[in-house]
Amino acid sequence: MLIFVILPPAGIMIANYLTGLLKGDIRSLSRCISIVENESAGFEELLEKLPGANSTKIVGITGPPGAGKSTLVNELIQSLLKVGKKVAIIAVDPSSPFNMGALLGDRIRMSQHFNSPNVYIRSLASRGALGGLSPKIIEIAEVVKAAHFDYLFIETVGVGQSEVDIAGIADTSIVVLVPEAGDEIQTMKAGLMEIANIFVVNKSDRPTADTFVKNLRLLAHTKRSESWEIPVIKSIATRGVGIDAIIEAINKHQEALEQIPARKALLLTDKLYQLIQYRRMHDINKLELLNVVKEELEKGNFNLYKMVKSFVN
Repeated sequence: MLIFVILPPAGIMIANYLTGLLKGDIRSLSRCISIVENESAGFEELLEKLPGANSTKIVGITGPPGAGKSTLVNELIQSLLKVGKKVAIIAVDPSSPFNMGALLGDRIRMSQHFNSPNVYIRSLASRGALGGLSPKIIEIAEVVKAAHFDYLFIETVGVGQSEVDIAGIADTSIVVLVPEAGDEIQTMKAGLMEIANIFVVNKSDRPTADTFVKNLRLLAHTKRSESWEIPVIKSIATRGVGIDAIIEAINKHQEALEQIPARKALLLTDKLYQLIQYRRMHDINKLELLNVVKEELEKGNFNLYKMVKSFVN
């Protein structure tokens, strides 16, 4: 016996999901994220109907692998829950090279919060994107904001200095380092170090921590602006040390942002630029490019700049 299920039109489904999302319904939030991430029917309509104004604090957590980012986020969640805050976490996991799926390591580490009604955790696959982020991270962050969270933490993969895209998405960017990074400060200046609004030196019970913090504070002082001097905070995430100081620094930086309209405009411009760039590149498939290159190489007349011209004209 065949059973036919008649689904409502995409527009009605989107409207229902949006209604639930704006009420903070977690199932609606999860469904909306999936619609946007997979670019399912109606995803553009959903995005266009999201509210513009929102008080959610978007905080990026980035830094090299092994710095303890996930443990730090876990402790931040616990502290914020104690004061009645509603927290969302987008953990971008490295993609499997075989199926582009996320490894979901961060969700395992934060499993103690799964049953909390005030915590939402979502892992995204980076899907090979540069910068340690998912290609749909901007849109997904906007969807999460619509569900009225107090804080949204975005934890990146941890791929090193190329991980600077977070600065164009998060209102506050936290760079997490460990004392052993002391010898690398000079080379990091031009990369990861440039994006920090807050430095956190995790695992600061290690012998070289004080010297590293001192040098990092000197570096941070050279990057201060009239409205903000970058704090350097010592933490031991496994013991909960330094967590309250980090939350205080986040709140102070968010307050400082409110006093700088130009900074907000710059953040929105970065997001707009990335979205336009993605849309214009949407029809370019790297595998198809590879096949075209192979064909031209076999013909023996490959010219890189002629190839570029054939795709941009």
